[in-house]
Amino acid sequence: MPASLLLALRAMAYNNAWANHRLLSACARLSQEEFAAERAGFFPSIQATLNHILIVDRFYIDALEGGSLGPVAWAERIPCPNMADLRPAQAEMDRRLIAWCEALDDSRVERIITVHRGSHQQRERADRLLLHLFQHQIHHRGQAHAMLSDTSVQPPQLDEFFSEGEAPLRAAEFTELGWTEAQIWER
Repeated sequence: MPASLLLALRAMAYNNAWANHRLLSACARLSQEEFAAERAGFFPSIQATLNHILIVDRFYIDALEGGSLGPVAWAERIPCPNMADLRPAQAEMDRRLIAWCEALDDSRVERIITVHRGSHQQRERADRLLLHLFQHQIHHRGQAHAMLSDTSVQPPQLDEFFSEGEAPLRAAEFTELGWTEAQIWER
């Protein structure tokens, strides 16, 4: 397995967490009413969209870790009704995903992951499951971002991927997250 694939998957986990941090930091400035207000989107509110991201993270990260949570992840549609609950819950999922990706090696990236779907068990290679999860999160963060543009809060820029020349622009956020550029890129 090329080392560049392992590095890319790890960087994607960090980028996923950083984008979540940016988006949730912006959403934390919303009133509870704005956060839960009905809006046009696949899910009917920013609250529902961000909770969906959390639920899907719980589902797939549990599978990656060898768990069998399966459809129980969907039991509660809005497990975190406010930002005070959602931010730490999402940050914990982001930390777990980063830790899983940090432990990747040639054999683990090709490992078959069992995803409990209720009526059946899906089997996927870890790298394919990770790419699916990252794409899913990007998609729904984009929807929440669009909904946020219809509120009193300026949506944050989310379309970046750690450009070297823009490191100073994210330095404060990296400090908040306890990361360094070297931690992500120097292997």
